[in-house]
Order: sequence, then structure tokens, then C-alpha cells
Amino acid sequence: MKYTNGTSDHRYTVSILFLLFAFYLYLIKSVFAGMPALLLFGRKWLAGTDDMVFPAIIELFIRILWMSLIGVATCRYFNLTYECSAGGELVRAYLVGKLAILGLVSILLLVIMNRSAQGAICDVYSRRHVPKLIAIKIILLAPEVALNVLGSVWSYMNIIKCDYDHFTNTTINVLVCLDWLLFALAVFTLFMVIDPIGSVKLSGSQPDLTIDSLRHRKVTSVWLRRFRWVFCWIIRDKQSHEAFSQVAGLISSMFRDTDLVPTDLMAGFVLLRVKQKRESREQRRIELVNELRMKYSSDLQDVFYGLPNWLSLEKANHFMMFSLSSYGCPMIMFLHCFTGIFKLIANSTCCICFRSKPTLVRGDNCCLCNLAGVKAISKLSNKEILYASFKNYIFELPFVVIVDHKTKSIVVAIRGSMSMRDVFTDLTALPEKIEGPGIPADSYAHKGMMLCAQQLKKHLEENHVLDRAFGTFPNYNLVLTGHSLGAGTSILLGLLFRPTYPELKVYAFSTPGGLVTRKLAAITEEFAMTIGLGDDFIMRLSIQGFEDLRTHLFNVLQSCRLPKYRVFLNGFGYALFGIPSRDLESVWVNDRPTPRMRPPEQQRRVLIPPHSDVMQRRFTKHQLVIGGKVLHIATKRKSKDEKKTDDDTTYEMRWLTPDDMLELRIMPRMLLDHFPHNLIKAIATVLEEQRTEILDYPEITII
Repeated sequence: MKYTNGTSDHRYTVSILFLLFAFYLYLIKSVFAGMPALLLFGRKWLAGTDDMVFPAIIELFIRILWMSLIGVATCRYFNLTYECSAGGELVRAYLVGKLAILGLVSILLLVIMNRSAQGAICDVYSRRHVPKLIAIKIILLAPEVALNVLGSVWSYMNIIKCDYDHFTNTTINVLVCLDWLLFALAVFTLFMVIDPIGSVKLSGSQPDLTIDSLRHRKVTSVWLRRFRWVFCWIIRDKQSHEAFSQVAGLISSMFRDTDLVPTDLMAGFVLLRVKQKRESREQRRIELVNELRMKYSSDLQDVFYGLPNWLSLEKANHFMMFSLSSYGCPMIMFLHCFTGIFKLIANSTCCICFRSKPTLVRGDNCCLCNLAGVKAISKLSNKEILYASFKNYIFELPFVVIVDHKTKSIVVAIRGSMSMRDVFTDLTALPEKIEGPGIPADSYAHKGMMLCAQQLKKHLEENHVLDRAFGTFPNYNLVLTGHSLGAGTSILLGLLFRPTYPELKVYAFSTPGGLVTRKLAAITEEFAMTIGLGDDFIMRLSIQGFEDLRTHLFNVLQSCRLPKYRVFLNGFGYALFGIPSRDLESVWVNDRPTPRMRPPEQQRRVLIPPHSDVMQRRFTKHQLVIGGKVLHIATKRKSKDEKKTDDDTTYEMRWLTPDDMLELRIMPRMLLDHFPHNLIKAIATVLEEQRTEILDYPEITII
């Protein structure tokens, strides 16, 4: 742009503004297309009309801060613009226009925040004006961009010639950059929240089954493409393609044809926690009245009475250390954040590439840091570690083969989930038929873990690892152990190895819930022991359990009487201070009918369209349950007086059946109780309490 005698040729700028205005007119027309899930360019947004409260608050704070700085700059610089040799009127237009647009946007954000906070999650009628307000805000982006272009010309070009003021010029330079950054962030957010599935258009003349099949393939292909882009660093082979396809199909089956957005799921989990606590309190009241409370005990003799000797908590604690050690270097650094590096250095071997290897190791680095982690946790020497593989791919887990002279066992410790490859192995949860000697017909197992077990069995046999171990120690027995994904794999590997090693035993910790079918689970109880802690989420996780949780999630969202922002604020408070008793009842809509001034269809949000079969849809017809004989360790409840006198955490135990682990529950410690170091602390606490009782009463002995 050229400026002559204080005037300018604005034709180019006016053309650009006209095109921007036409573009935003089309955009506002698209926004009006539907609610509550916003539609833009014919696509559904992954946001609802009640998701604008917190973004509006954050942006309002930024706008007010900017308006204050621009206001100070205007007061200091406005009169000086009349002395500019060129472009003074443009500077005044920028300052006044920026103040006006910031004030207008701030007022609009206040209105959006207020309207978005109205009504419950499904009460869309109270938020019917939110799409229009968002459309107006999008239109205001056009003058904002135009003013920012003008600010950029002032800040970074020599066209406008005015006196220099340090505060004003620095403020404008910084705000112009931040404005462009905010605009780029808005564009990025736009692409993030637009749901590509929303563009699927299918002919209504086609049969419903065909429509659903086409939609399923479309959703699956989109998720598959996302996985390939986001996890491009994962080796693209047959196994990764199969895992990606399985997980994409599972996600498509879970929430296809629903009106849920990601924040609905977050709010639903908070509401499920409230509902489940209310149900638990009512259940405890009924149990106390009827004296039907499940019997937990802290006495090992009582818990293990009449059971075989291999079912022992002391033995489980012993093998748990091997299971923990299979995590290697990362586990040492996690358990000992400041001193872990010194523990690794003490057990590492530098320049191993030029030295003989006392232990056959694969997939480790030059200094054998993972092997050093194994030795540091398990307190074993190189001679006691017979073989170690730290290669980690989809359907291939790291493991360590150890000779344990204390129990006269050859131990195979399999690592649990610790990488995205392991996560995809976990999520490849489609039941797969498993066959072999001693396995009932029509038995199914978790596909990802079964492929891991088959791959591990093949690796051990091809490298003759167990043959050499038992050749050296012929009188030793085989023990398999693992945590989480490693636990499920060890149980399935035990099924495959049992014809060859009939006396083998499995000590599994925090085993995933959807592992094997019921008949096969009963067989695994003969040789496998599973130990879990408290509210471990993974031990209850299965496809059927998650599908049931999905049904409960829809119900609590429909029944909630609070706006979504209140649910999030309450959830933050619950995490810090627990759930107060008053919230157990005040969250839900009164079941009694109330008169309505408007038709129900205009007030309530339909989370599930009438044609959708999501409530009846099942990803698989085979129900998988947890494997092994399950010992559940729970925190012992204390009275208020006991809490005042004793702050130490104590535990009690009970044997559970697979049916006891079917229901997914949202609890505060559902992830913390899955961590292996928390489980091993609980086991150690139980054993220490038992030893204390033995010292007090010498006639008692541990089984």
C-alpha cells in the first residue's frame, strides 16, 4: 500500500475484506445447520453447546488484558498520531478499532459464557442461542484479521512514519504477534474439533444393515488413518496393521451413531463415580441389615486354609520382584528418581560390544541398561539371569529367564505394558479361538495376548532357552510370572506350555479382565494365581464390561440435572476432598413428572438417535473373564476412632470368582492400584502384619 498526502488506495484492502465477509456469511449459514453438536461446512463438531464456558473464560481474560494494554497505548500515543508524517489516520483507526473490537468480543464472550452455562447436559433448549453467538464471533474474526494486518504494517514495515514511543511500539509489536498466534490457534482448534465422520452421507433408500455397514467401514477407515499418522514411528508391518484395524473397529463399534462429544465422556465418568458411590452406600446398608457382607480377612491362615502349598502369598511376593524387574531401566528410574542412575551405573557393563556377554541379551543398548535394571531390582547376578530379550514390538513383549535357587525354579518373567506398542496389543481385544491339548473346544482368549504368548513360545523353542536351562538344572520347575499385559500373556503361555511342563505354575499380578472364556478360566485356576489390589481398573476391563459401562454412561448423562461446567468443577472437588453426601442425591433429575411449557423434543438432547442400535450392539458374542485363582487385596475400612489412633494403611483379603470382576467401576484409585510398586507394597504390608502377629503369638505359623 502506498500513502500520498495522508490518503491511501484502499481498493485492494476493501476487496479482501469483502471476500472475507462473504466467506464468513457462508460459515454462519453452516453453523446454523444444527444443534446441539455444532455443524460447520456440513460436518459435526466434536464439541457441544455447553462446552464454551471454560474456553470463553480463558479467552475473556486474554482479551481484557490486551484491551488494558491497548487502552494505555491509546492514551499515551493517540495525540501524537496527528504529528505523523504518513499514515497517522491509519494508526488512529487501528487503536480505536482495536479497542472497539476487543470490547465487543469481550461482551460477546460474556454472553456466550452465560448462555453455554444454562441447563443440564441434555437440556439443549436453554442453550439454543449459542450457535448464533458463535457465528457472530466467527464473523468478528474478519475485522480482527484486517486490524491485525494494519498493526503488522505499522509494526514491521516502514510505510507508516510516526514518532517512536518505546511502550506503545513494544506493546503493539507483542500484541500483533500474539494476535496472529491466537488466530493460528483458532484455526488449529477448528480442524481438531471438526469430526470427519460427520461428513458421511448415506442414501436413505439403502437397507439399514447396508447403511450401518458402510458407516462402520467409514468410521474404521478414519480411525485407522489417524493411527497411521499419529503413530507413524511404529513399524508398519502385518502385525501393526492388524492391531490398528482391530482397535479402529472397536472404537467404531463403541460410539458410532451417537451424539456424544469427548467432554460428554469426561462428564459421564464423573457422574458414574457419583452414581456408583450412591449404589455402594446403599448396598453396604443392605448388607449390614441382612448380615451379608462379603467376608474379607487379614489372617493368612484363614484365607489360604485347605489350599495347595503353591498358593502362597510369600511365594507370590517372591516372584513379584522378578515380575517387577522385567520392566528394567525405566522402572528403576521411576522408583528411584534421584538415585536410580547410580543403581544403574553400579550394575551396568560399559563397552559390552567389545567384551564377552555372560548373559545372552537381545534388544538392549551398548551398556545393557535394561539388564542393569533387572539386576538392581531382583538382586540377581549375571549367572542367575539365563536369557533376556528387550525387543518390543506389537505382539512381542520383553521377557527375562531367571534361575531361582531359592524355590528351585526356572522363572520366565514377562514385562507388562510400557509403550504404545503394548497399548495396541492390549486393545487388540477381539476373542480369538485357542486350541491345544487340555483346552476345551470352542475356547477363546484375548487375541493380542494370545499372539504374544504364541510368539514368546516360538522364540523360547527356536533358541532352546528352556531346554538349556533344564539341561543344567533338571530338577527345577517352570514358573511363569508377569504384571498386567505380562500377567495375561503368562497365563496363556502356561496353557500352551502345560502339556510339556505339567507341573508349571503361574503367578500373575493385576491380570486384565477380558482374558479367557469361562470354561478355560476354570482350568487356569489349577495352575495360575492372580493377585489384584483394591479398585484396579484393568482387572475389571473387558469389551463386555466397557459396553455395559457405555449404557450406564448414557443413563447418567440423561438423568443429570447439573450443567456440564458444574460437573467438571464438582469432579475436581471430588478428586481433592471426596464426594459429599449431599451430592449423591442432588445431582439427579427428580423422577416425578413436572409440567413443561415446551414440547419435550425441543428441550431434551437426544444422545442416541432413534434408528441407532448402539445400546444393543455388541463387538463380540463371546464373553471373556479374568484367568487364574483370584486373590483380591483391599484396604481395610477403619472407624473414625481407629483413623485417629492409627494412620497406617492396613489390608484384608478375599478369594473372588470371575463374576465378581465383571463390573467396571469408576474409583479414585482405579489406576494407582494397578501400578506394580503399589501392589508389592500392599503384599509386603500384609506379610509384615502377619509376622508381627506371629512374634506376639508364637504358636501361629505361616503357610
